Amino acid sequence: MKRAVWVAGLACLVGAPASDVRAQEELPEITVRAPKPAKRRARVAVRPPAPAPAPALPLSVAPEEPRPDAPLASESRLTAEQVLGRGAASLGDTLGTTPGVSATSFSPVASRPVIRGLGGFRVRTQENGIGSADMANLGEDHAVVIDPLAAQSVEVIRGPGTLRYGSQATGGVVSASNNRIPTAIPKNGASFEARGGLNSVSNSRDGTVQLDAGGGNVAIHADAYTRKAGDYRIPGGVQANSSYRAEGHAIGGSYVFDRGFVGMSFQDTAMTYFIPGIDSARVKNHIDLRQKKWTSRGEWRVGEGGIDTVRYWLGYTDYHHNEINGVDANAQIGSRFKNREFESRIEVAHLPFTTMLGELRGSAGVQWSRRDLSVAGATESLLAPAQNTNLAAFVFEELRMAPRLRAQGALRIEQTETNGTGAQFPANYLPPPEQPTVFPVDRRFMPVSASAGLLYDLPHDIVARVTVQHVERAPDPIELFYKGPHDTPRTFEIGDPTMTLEKANTLELGFKRARGDTRFELSIYHTRYQNFIFKNFTGVRCNESFASCGTPGASYDQIIYSQRDARFTGGELQIEHDVARVWNGVFGVEAQYDIVHATFADGSYVPKIPPQRLGGGVYYRDPNWTARVNLLHAFAQTNLGAFETPTPGFNLLNAEISHTTTLPNGDWPVTLTIGFKGENLLDADIRFHQSYKKDEVLQPGRNIRLFTSMKF
Repeated sequence: MKRAVWVAGLACLVGAPASDVRAQEELPEITVRAPKPAKRRARVAVRPPAPAPAPALPLSVAPEEPRPDAPLASESRLTAEQVLGRGAASLGDTLGTTPGVSATSFSPVASRPVIRGLGGFRVRTQENGIGSADMANLGEDHAVVIDPLAAQSVEVIRGPGTLRYGSQATGGVVSASNNRIPTAIPKNGASFEARGGLNSVSNSRDGTVQLDAGGGNVAIHADAYTRKAGDYRIPGGVQANSSYRAEGHAIGGSYVFDRGFVGMSFQDTAMTYFIPGIDSARVKNHIDLRQKKWTSRGEWRVGEGGIDTVRYWLGYTDYHHNEINGVDANAQIGSRFKNREFESRIEVAHLPFTTMLGELRGSAGVQWSRRDLSVAGATESLLAPAQNTNLAAFVFEELRMAPRLRAQGALRIEQTETNGTGAQFPANYLPPPEQPTVFPVDRRFMPVSASAGLLYDLPHDIVARVTVQHVERAPDPIELFYKGPHDTPRTFEIGDPTMTLEKANTLELGFKRARGDTRFELSIYHTRYQNFIFKNFTGVRCNESFASCGTPGASYDQIIYSQRDARFTGGELQIEHDVARVWNGVFGVEAQYDIVHATFADGSYVPKIPPQRLGGGVYYRDPNWTARVNLLHAFAQTNLGAFETPTPGFNLLNAEISHTTTLPNGDWPVTLTIGFKGENLLDADIRFHQSYKKDEVLQPGRNIRLFTSMKF
């Protein structure tokens, strides 16, 4: 299978010029769903024909599924072509230059998104509406098991829209979408796509093939991808122990009928990746990961009896990974992480109806999930088997009170039960003669979250929004029960089984213009946290056991999951302006800025907060060519949490050019794309403040990427 993927994915490299016409990239468009008719003519859904070459006019990129909460959400979305050009092996690095989004960048594969300074448990990663169900939120060295190469789009959702998926996602939701559960019958009965690329900085190769076919009422999908890279180069040398390999495949099918579809899929993913860093490189520290996942999804467009649409999502995941020191005969497993997870959600959207205040539309739903997780250390359990069960009900409503004025509200109520084994440590977290006491724990939480907002349509296609939001988050089992060394980040982590609900109150103001020669989105927010959960560095160092904490020469940083009140203030700005029409397209300029200022109630700084960034560039687009040059400057981070060190600023210069053409071939026109992207063209020393190994690990140096795609 691996060889087939390489051949198909890279065959495009020697073919004619390049893929599907790339429409002009823009900020997300606000989408309002029109009422569906009560009756529909019987037909089988088919994929619409491919669009003609697009002119160089503003074409907004909107979410694939219109949602009642979309206008109040702050959203960014990358298409499959944009993801391919970036060529990153992780969601974090794929989105890392998006305004308001940075990355942990622990390794090329293990890089989680950080949204508005928040990461870990506060950022939900999902694929086709179902959570990634890995253990990436436990540690920055753990990979998110969603490969960007297999995605048709990657979307970032901030604000009230996150309540649809759970109160844990106070930072935001990163949502990847693909066609593994088909929603329609392909035109002409089949479609095929191959994408791939080569990177100079690590001699990496990646490729994917995707096939959709169907007839009558049945549609099927199959895909496979693979990627492999050596240690990447940095200014003046090579970053040791940074290689990786990954592969996966999936198959799915759906029954498609006049008013909807129902389908299911299976996917299997395997990764082996090494962790850069001084100690990690010395012992050849790496992670061997495997995940199997079954999902089902369906939609019924009722259109009568007061019901618009009924949708459901269902998933089961079996995940495990081993953290290993050494290779081949010298390999030793340091710890084993396991997670089995069920998740289900059903939503019912009602038809619009008129009230005394205006037209009301919205949806309601329920969500249920269960996790069984454990972490076994080399000598003792780091997380005894724990279970987390969550049942939630939610509702979103929008009221159009005037032609230009809309109000939106959302409410989510949850019941969370967590069972596990807690530990009682000494007050100073230094070992007395006896070991910490362990005891069974059964905690129950009832988080209640709500949001409300107003949207007003200003002149010149500008939409203004103001939102207030109250979100309550229950502690994760990791934050309650983990105890012991975490090998790859070199931390000794201690949970607190007595933690309470984390509560956040947010006020956000935004302006968006998604059409016209000048397009922009501006968001400003302020959040006050009560009992904010964070990783508290104590300054104590440990070895493999708690009894070693405080020993001279110990190599693990002791971390305690703690709670304090905190304040986050920040904002993001993204703007594009089409300056003039040149040749067959349009030439323009762009700019971006983001900042997060986070402090505790006593004025000290919250740790691991990304610095402010300012960037800009120029672009050209027409139906066949896309070109862009962009410079992003990250300022030095000197607002330091406890035991942090300053991080210098850097300049990241990127450039990209690609060409698209469509070859006539009867009913099977072939669309080809070929492009080049240069990254870190200044070969700058780049360190991310939010990375736990930023003093030991540099980000990749100058890189030239060749990428291509072919589809018909």
